[in-house]
Amino acid sequence: MISAFGTFKTVKPEYLRTVAFGSEVFPIKQFNLWREALPEATFTNLYGPTEATGMCCYYRVDREFGPGDVIPIGGPFRNTEILLLKEDNTLAATGETGEICVRGTSVTLGYYNNPEKTAEAFVQNPLNTAYPEIIYRTGDLARRNGRGELEFISRKDYQIKHMGHRIELGEIEAVVDLEDEIRSSCCIFDDAAKKIVLYYVGDVEKDELSKRLRAGLPRYMLPHAVIQLDQMPFTPNGKIDRKLLKERWINAN
Repeated sequence: MISAFGTFKTVKPEYLRTVAFGSEVFPIKQFNLWREALPEATFTNLYGPTEATGMCCYYRVDREFGPGDVIPIGGPFRNTEILLLKEDNTLAATGETGEICVRGTSVTLGYYNNPEKTAEAFVQNPLNTAYPEIIYRTGDLARRNGRGELEFISRKDYQIKHMGHRIELGEIEAVVDLEDEIRSSCCIFDDAAKKIVLYYVGDVEKDELSKRLRAGLPRYMLPHAVIQLDQMPFTPNGKIDRKLLKERWINAN
């Protein structure tokens, strides 16, 4: 939000030397604005769920990233291992998508007073048949690039089947976020009506944005509705409130 609203045109935190970013995906456009404003700072991209004690992966930025690139989440902290498991519980090869599963000392014991939810997410490591070992299934999808770095893709919840294609809603958001006038965006999917809905905050009319998306996205990924907001709703922990946006759409339609 700091970079999206043009804050650096007025003031720069010129003595800031260390920037660590977590909780949400760091859009390339905003990241490069930060690097331009703070050329001497060190940037670290963090990843991790609360169920693995907050953060379990990191990547210290060591190269340039352009439009369309993804900032890696790198590799795990000490005493932690990331297993990328495919749907058949085998390890994903380089470039293949798998679910991020965390093993090691950072994995917590489960959800307080909720054995059903605990049993769903805290499971026996399917690759270990020798002794009991609990891993945490995050529900997040990722892949390893050619450098061996982990790249976050999306939530399994945000993966949809539409017009015969498997789509990551995050891929649509990534294309939207590349537009200069866009400050933030969020896609939701109406399961009943089979419609993709795009919410955004920015200084571009929705008709113009729709026109640009038609030039940059295949037909099956185009939003059926584009809705401009004055501000994006956030959860108490600072993430975009996708559940609220989905409820708004369903209640209005």
